[in-house]
Amino acid sequence: MSLAQALLPELEHEAKTTQRVLERIPEDKVDWKPHPRSMSLGELGMHIAYSPSVLADVAVKDSHDFGPTPKLPPPTRQAILDTFAKSTQKVKDVVGSFDDARMASAITMTKDGKTIMAIPRAAFIRNIMMNHIYHHRGQLSVYLRLLDVPVPSIYGPSADEKPF
Repeated sequence: MSLAQALLPELEHEAKTTQRVLERIPEDKVDWKPHPRSMSLGELGMHIAYSPSVLADVAVKDSHDFGPTPKLPPPTRQAILDTFAKSTQKVKDVVGSFDDARMASAITMTKDGKTIMAIPRAAFIRNIMMNHIYHHRGQLSVYLRLLDVPVPSIYGPSADEKPF
């Protein structure tokens, strides 16, 4: 089994968990922010939804220059869920297409022409693509708690959901 194939079950499992968290976004609170410098609930949800697809585009290249992040319109919960479904499928297709040699090859990331990181593709997928989403999913669960929305089980029982 290739390294990429070994990652696919985790991608699938974590995507289902992330979807459960995204489904809890209250439609009437997408503009809510816990702090003026924070993303709104809708912006955070959409960031979680579209980032995997953007990072999958980066993963297929040998180098990528990070430009400005586009500002997205305020989303609806359904737009977030639809975007996440498409994004998740793209990630599975891209990662599933890599053999071990491709996973070992480096990706160089730059900002304004200056190298900020050069790492093996496998490390990019694990550290930048996957862990990035888990981090923001954790943020989103805090937003939900602050809004008194029941937080789903993520890696075990939550105060609101006890699956076992």
